Amino acid sequence: MLSREFLREDAERLLSEFPERFAGSGLERFGELDARRRAIVTRLEEKRRRRNELTSVRGKPVPDTIAEMKALKEEIRDLEAETERIEEELAGAERGIPNAPQETVPRGRDESANRVERTWGEPRKFDFEPAAHWDLGPALGILDFERGAKLAGSRFTVLTGAGARLSRALAAFMLDLQTREHAYEEVNPPVLNNAETLFGTGQLPKFEQDLFRTREGLYLIPTAEVPLTNLHRDEILAAESLPLRYTACTPCFRAEAGAAGRDTRGIIRQHQFEKVEIVMLTAPEDSSAALETLTGHAEEVLRRLEIPYRVVSLCTGDLGFASAKSYDIEVWLPGQNAYREISSCSNCESFQARRASIRFRRAAGQKPEFVHTLNGSALAIGRTLVAVLENGQRADGSIEIPTALVPYFGAAEIRASHSLT
Repeated sequence: MLSREFLREDAERLLSEFPERFAGSGLERFGELDARRRAIVTRLEEKRRRRNELTSVRGKPVPDTIAEMKALKEEIRDLEAETERIEEELAGAERGIPNAPQETVPRGRDESANRVERTWGEPRKFDFEPAAHWDLGPALGILDFERGAKLAGSRFTVLTGAGARLSRALAAFMLDLQTREHAYEEVNPPVLNNAETLFGTGQLPKFEQDLFRTREGLYLIPTAEVPLTNLHRDEILAAESLPLRYTACTPCFRAEAGAAGRDTRGIIRQHQFEKVEIVMLTAPEDSSAALETLTGHAEEVLRRLEIPYRVVSLCTGDLGFASAKSYDIEVWLPGQNAYREISSCSNCESFQARRASIRFRRAAGQKPEFVHTLNGSALAIGRTLVAVLENGQRADGSIEIPTALVPYFGAAEIRASHSLT
């Protein structure tokens, strides 16, 4: 969350400059409640000061003093209760206010204002009409949408044979790249997390409808960003330990309550999917450069797989709740003749660290400061599998496996017979 001092000083500016982000967020309500709370606290301090004056008077209290003391006791009790009630409302309003965008974030109401920063690779020219993965996968016998729906319902898919093997190969390839070449520490975290953990990264309370919750009150994680960022919740780190880099491959679960009817074909938007996540914790002055580094680490996966992509800066109206700046990496899918998001890399600055109380100390005896947190997909495995299938397809329906992936997959192609050669 944003600091109360920042909100108090900048609320009007944020509402004026970024109505697409802050209108209806609770920022207006915060200003009203904060002013009321400060007025009540001032009255409460005055009453307490008067009470202290009366109790410090020597000698036997006179009847008027006794009556005033009794009235003060009741007034102080009522003001304390009112302060507590408003503080709860104020905290509730704070929890719904998104992060403030950095100055370099494009301005705009929706994704139409997003800005393409760079592209890599040339989309392949086919001498046949390229198919989408929802046709390629079933024809090859590696994606089974009907059995996925039978087992669990819509937005679930069964990967079989070479499809399951390809998914596993992609996960191993991505983890090895991030751990061996980019110095991330691999973690295998719980995929059931408590409410405090999801509050820390900003999923709760605002996005509870998009989460799966168990009877015991735990939540299935929507991304490994949640446990990885919270590894150091309620801790004070040594400055020399920064930056910290973590990666994990986990199943992710999203109810997609706010995306009904979108991407119903194929495996672009599933209730369950796997993803390799990368997370950094840095000193504040290092986080802007760290975002460029982290985004580059995600891009490198696609470069090694030789799949065209572009990097897009999200505008203020499309920015995620906890993010101060985000890049989306969009991969080229010839079967859909479009770029589709495969990763989002974000600098959340101190927003998540304040919620999760993750701090560091520059030197002994100095006041702790909040770290800056960053996260990115590197990459979503299902969407990368889609990109491999659609970009590597041949006229006969077989799939050419990218060279960098062959040692992990154990073959150079996929054919309908499931033979691996």
